[in-house]
Amino acid sequence: MGKNTKYLILFLIFDAVAIGGYFGFKALKGGGGSDGNSIPWVMIDEAYIPKDEVEAFIKTDAENRGAFPIYIKNYGSNEKILSRFKGKQYVNPSVNVLKMLNKGLEDWMLVDIKYKTENEREIVRTILYLRVQKQWKVGDTAILIL
Repeated sequence: MGKNTKYLILFLIFDAVAIGGYFGFKALKGGGGSDGNSIPWVMIDEAYIPKDEVEAFIKTDAENRGAFPIYIKNYGSNEKILSRFKGKQYVNPSVNVLKMLNKGLEDWMLVDIKYKTENEREIVRTILYLRVQKQWKVGDTAILIL
C-alpha cells in the first residue's frame, strides 16, 4: 500500500467518525430544540404579568370571559413550528406566504391556548397572530402537527 493510499484511508475514517459524531450529537440533543414539545405550558391567571402585547390580549380576553386559569405555549416566530401549522386559511405556510397575503406584515407569532369549558371539557387550539400596520390581529386558528 502506498503512502498516499494510507493517508486517504485515514482521512476517510476521520471524516466518517466526525460525521457520525455530529449526527449522534444532534439526535441526543433533540434536533436543535425546535421541537414544540420542549416549550413549557405557562399558566395565566389574575396575577400573571404578560411578556408582550399578545399575551396581554390573551389575559384580558380570558379575564373578560371569566375563563381563568388558562394555559399558553408561546412559540414566538419559530419558522419550523410555522411549517407545521394546519389552519383554515394557511396550510404549511412560510414567512414569505404570510408576507405576500398580508400587506404590511411586521411580525407574527404562534400561540397554543388551553382552557376548560363550563362543562369541564378541555380545549386546545393554536392561534396565528399577525402584526399588520402596528396592530396585532388573529390571522388563523388551527391545530399544530408536532
